[in-house]
Amino acid sequence: MNIRRTKDIQNLELPFKLKISFEKVVALFQKYASKEYEKHPYHQSSINIVREAKKAPELINGFSDESILEKHKEAIDLLLEPLFPELLLENEIKAVSIPFTFTSFKFTTRFEKILQNAGNDYELKVRNFESDLMYIYACSLILASVYDYPIDLKRPFFFDIPDKTINTIKKYRAAFNADFMEIFPAEGTPKITEEDIKILLDNFEDINIWKEKFPPKSYIFKGFGIMNLFDVTTDEIISEIRTSLIKKDDNLVHTLEGIFQRFFGIPDLSLGFSIFETDSNNFSSSHINKEESLVLNYDKDVSCDCIFCNYTLEKLFINNETLAISDVEKYGNQAENKNLYQRLKDKNIGSIILVPIQASTKNSIAIIEFASPRPFELNSINQNKLQDLIPLFKIAVDRFSEEHKNILEATIQENYTSIHPTVKWRFYEAAERFHRESYEAKEKVKIEDIIFPDVHPLYGQSDIKGSSVARNAAIKEDLITQLSLAISVLLEACKVESLPIYKELQFRVQEYLSDVKEGLKAGDEIAILDFLKREIYPVFNHIKEVNNDLSILVKSYINRLDPDLQVVYEKRKSYEDSVTLLNDKLASFIDIRQEEAQKMFPHYFERYKTDGVEYNMYIGQSLTKEKKYDDLYLYNLRLWQLQVMCEMENIALKAAEKMEHKLRVASLILVHSNPLAIKFRMDEKQFDVDGAYNIRYEIIKKRIDKAHIKGTEERLTVPGKIAIVYSQDKDADEYYKYIKYLQSKKLLGNIEKLDIEDLQGVSGLKALRVEVIYNKDFDTQKTMTIDELIQEFK
Repeated sequence: MNIRRTKDIQNLELPFKLKISFEKVVALFQKYASKEYEKHPYHQSSINIVREAKKAPELINGFSDESILEKHKEAIDLLLEPLFPELLLENEIKAVSIPFTFTSFKFTTRFEKILQNAGNDYELKVRNFESDLMYIYACSLILASVYDYPIDLKRPFFFDIPDKTINTIKKYRAAFNADFMEIFPAEGTPKITEEDIKILLDNFEDINIWKEKFPPKSYIFKGFGIMNLFDVTTDEIISEIRTSLIKKDDNLVHTLEGIFQRFFGIPDLSLGFSIFETDSNNFSSSHINKEESLVLNYDKDVSCDCIFCNYTLEKLFINNETLAISDVEKYGNQAENKNLYQRLKDKNIGSIILVPIQASTKNSIAIIEFASPRPFELNSINQNKLQDLIPLFKIAVDRFSEEHKNILEATIQENYTSIHPTVKWRFYEAAERFHRESYEAKEKVKIEDIIFPDVHPLYGQSDIKGSSVARNAAIKEDLITQLSLAISVLLEACKVESLPIYKELQFRVQEYLSDVKEGLKAGDEIAILDFLKREIYPVFNHIKEVNNDLSILVKSYINRLDPDLQVVYEKRKSYEDSVTLLNDKLASFIDIRQEEAQKMFPHYFERYKTDGVEYNMYIGQSLTKEKKYDDLYLYNLRLWQLQVMCEMENIALKAAEKMEHKLRVASLILVHSNPLAIKFRMDEKQFDVDGAYNIRYEIIKKRIDKAHIKGTEERLTVPGKIAIVYSQDKDADEYYKYIKYLQSKKLLGNIEKLDIEDLQGVSGLKALRVEVIYNKDFDTQKTMTIDELIQEFK
């Protein structure tokens, strides 16, 4: 007799002594063998079966020795024959099995074939076998059958059985029939009490308690069970697909591809997808916001009506119907637009299914692609297997569309209209209140203004000195180069063709060149470029056709021009590269240092790149609800700001070593004594001071860097020095302490006390201007932290 065991039962411990017995089956045959049923069609055969069974009393009394199964194989087959009718042997997957051990010894024909296809080395193995859970499961069965206290611990058992004929693993769920078994306590087994049951109900995971109440082999299991298997391979694949679509997975397409290969039974099936943002009225305006497509070749801006023929376009994008192309070659012969056919051909695709999924956003549609290298493997019949999965695809597409939208919003927040983390809580409060009032259907619900009163401002800038002069000088040099090149082409042309027009144009170019060398005026650049475009370039088109040498010369001229701007852009590019390098280094440095400063006390910070870097900071109690504000934090932040300015000066000087234009910065700090209010301007999406009185602060910020020292033509801001602008003497006294400390750290040198010329609408400003001491070995990684700075300052 063929006996199959589960691999994991060698050391399995159970609260049972297992006895295989056919007593209940024999009792049933004895019933039909009695005189009461002598006219029943089963009567005579039952008499014969009972006679055979009594020849082997151990089959009735029960046995544990599995060798008896083989010894009485014929009698056992006779007893079990009614349970295995011949008409169902090819259809049902059924076996006689001993519960918990899954030892099986009588199989239907179909079950036998499944085991044969699994290979000689396969042994029945329960998925996720847990011996402790199996023990508790057995105890729950005892509670139900012996003590009439049912516990709902039913759980399905699964077998993963390989099918080597098609090189896959099939999934089977097991169901058990317990009609032919009985359970009773062994001699001396203590009875389970109500109190015991209460303890067990509260200690499901404590196996020791269960073994204490149900000692191993303390009960007798007598009989056998019928195990039926059901092929749930497709159900499990659908469940895998559902799980994969729900969870976030960076390799989702690769994961799903393997699952769908099993789903369709095509080992080399390929999976792809693309999500279109499209206008149903204008398919030429569509673009792709996500794709891992088999046919789109990572195009980003495509026109649907260019890729798809009218038939596929209508089917997919208008009717949202699944399209199966079972034979790509046949499709190519019939389609008026060969674009899709050629793409499929290039990817060696023989048949393909395209599934359109309309997202809830309406203007998003996903196309999911299932492709086989062979024709007819994917077709209009097996496309119907996907029908139940379309709702899952739709959920995934909707989720992706929402995630994509959130990513875009986050990108915008980060790069365009970022709300600083320190104040974000206040925006959430306003948003929550707005939505709550909207939900309560209050009339004229309006989102509230975001205002932070009583905050102390700090402003600083590291401005590139002489940027306008340097930029104009670069423009001038590029124009001189371009005009000189044009003259050289015309001179060579005169040598080949003595045409008066060449000399006349040469004269006019020379006039422009002389004017530029004398000085560049507003509008000169535009006028010169317009002249070259109208007068010179048409002549150059003729010149390059005269002979090869002139053609090379014209091409040389064109190669010196920027391809987009059509001007010589060499000195300007060098200058702008220098500005970008300096800006990036300064901005990156202060961003990193500012994160450290936030740990001291949360404050608002915003930074801008211009010709240099400028930034605003605001600190005060209204900005945070997590920590109590004290003016001590303001003083610490002012000291930190001055130290960071020293460090940024060093960074700028060090960066100049790598620049073609040796740019320098002039540093400025604006001190404002009195607190003010700031308000978020909805139209500009940024904070600004609130109230007419506070406007003076903004005016000073805009004009102070161009100010002169009173009674002189000398600018306040100069390279190598930090200007600290203030209006009250107490502010100067405070900063003298900071400067003196930083002088002791060899960061600052001599101090000047200056009066500033009156600005439009502002008078009475003063400044301290302090020399920066540069450190040749300055290293941004070794700067003093704010904690170290404050600790030493104390």
